[in-house]
Amino acid sequence: MNANEKTCWVVDLGLMAYQPAFDLQRQLVAARKCGAVPDVLLLCEHPHVITLGRNGRQEHLLASSHLLRQMGVEFHTSDRGGDVTYHGPGQIVGYPILNLAAIRRDVAWYVRQLEEAMIRATAEFGVVAGRKAGMTGVWVDSFGGVSGKANDAAGHAAGAEKLAAIGVHLSRWVTSHGFAYNASTDLRYFDLIVPCGIADKRATSLERLLGRAVGREEVAPRIVAHLGNVFERDMQAVSRESLENALQECEVPAAHAVA
Repeated sequence: MNANEKTCWVVDLGLMAYQPAFDLQRQLVAARKCGAVPDVLLLCEHPHVITLGRNGRQEHLLASSHLLRQMGVEFHTSDRGGDVTYHGPGQIVGYPILNLAAIRRDVAWYVRQLEEAMIRATAEFGVVAGRKAGMTGVWVDSFGGVSGKANDAAGHAAGAEKLAAIGVHLSRWVTSHGFAYNASTDLRYFDLIVPCGIADKRATSLERLLGRAVGREEVAPRIVAHLGNVFERDMQAVSRESLENALQECEVPAAHAVA
């Protein structure tokens, strides 16, 4: 492996369906455990999909299977933590495959660092984001300090809104799953669920907070940079082809990935 111990490969997968991305994570977890690859951060967008975490409740999915089919929304169960969430175009999904044994063996700390990286990235747009006690993820109050209005453009009352969700899985201290940051996400799809199982909190997006179009290319590099800072990793862009070649060389099948 031509990388130092603090290297983290960053692989932008573009638009990728949920199941192939999940399968790739399993392969990478196995490869990371045996030291065949360094830490890896996968970035992608998913076509419309709703996932239910291992702690999720089926009743938090508000739409019938028929409605989901009509709207072109897939549904998958997942071994990540957390409840139900939505992924779709305009959302930056990050799957860090990190060996926490070499960083810090502390799951709560790991989740807080994911939040911190996104909070810092959001601040670069002039938006004040933060945490809410007892609630995982990144939150803003009303317009996050961008606007002093008591209501947003759609007339919703001010209050805590979720900008990014987090749900992780660990196997022998190697992480998988990760975060979903709403850059320009179509927020109407969140009406199909009780987001993260919290009935009285709504999702928001950076685009809505700023009142202008936000490109993925504006946001993703900032999140990547801050992830590198909080985890003290040298973030190196690597092509998908190079990643696949590395996996072929180590010959780790997906079926052996997660214990």
